[in-house]
Amino acid sequence: MLVRYFGAAKAASGVEEETLPCLEPGVDGVAEGAPLSELLEFLATRHALAPEGAAPGALPLKSVISRSTFLVNGFAARDRSLALAAGDTVDILPPFAGG
Repeated sequence: MLVRYFGAAKAASGVEEETLPCLEPGVDGVAEGAPLSELLEFLATRHALAPEGAAPGALPLKSVISRSTFLVNGFAARDRSLALAAGDTVDILPPFAGG
């Protein structure tokens, strides 16, 4: 499963993207068929600490996730109970500012 981070999610995780194996829940990723909510909880725990070089006052990933929207394979995923498959791509899109 490919997870891509944008904006504040990228800053909070310290990576632009990462590939997670679908093996043991809570250890190496999330099991195939797990809901999006389980993946988000896993990622919040995995990136609980601010990454090296993070700006002072940067939000933790858990906080960013709570305000974000998500795409699964390019489609809006409003239902966090959506079951995920091993080959899915999940995009974490925090609110964007600017004009």
